Amino acid sequence: MSAELDLRAFVRDIPDFPQPGIVFKDITPLLLDARALDSAVGRLAAVAEPLSVDLVVAAEARGFILGGALARALGAGFVPARKPGKLPHDTVSAEYTLEYGIDALEVHADALAGGARVLIHDDLLATGGTARALCDLVAGLGAEVVGCAFLIELSFLGGRARLDPFEVHALLDYQSE
Repeated sequence: MSAELDLRAFVRDIPDFPQPGIVFKDITPLLLDARALDSAVGRLAAVAEPLSVDLVVAAEARGFILGGALARALGAGFVPARKPGKLPHDTVSAEYTLEYGIDALEVHADALAGGARVLIHDDLLATGGTARALCDLVAGLGAEVVGCAFLIELSFLGGRARLDPFEVHALLDYQSE
């Protein structure tokens, strides 16, 4: 892992996606570069390792990409939080507001029982709606949220405040669009 690699160089802006006025942070270039991908997963694992994580809960779809690798690096299990109707067993859902709409995520109802120590992961923290919904869902199922870890934070949108009192880590901070 190269701790000195500039991950920001592997994130490109896509204006007006998925709708006008949104500047989408595309992590595809980071995923295409083995060094950048390894560095991102390694850095996320380094901030999460002291939290003694049992499970990583990651949001569909881009959260899955690094979430599974992060769980493996931590020696933890992985819980996919999917769009409604995508999981085959009994589910519990949480609705949340995005910066450009309303959505929902589901997890298997039996995935988080027993006081598991959970790290919430997504590729990007914007308004905090997705991560907050996952925090509330995890806590409601009897597990403990020990932190939230993101590749990117859009700090100008204030999502970190919405996650209070949880510990929040982001590798890259964008303070403006």
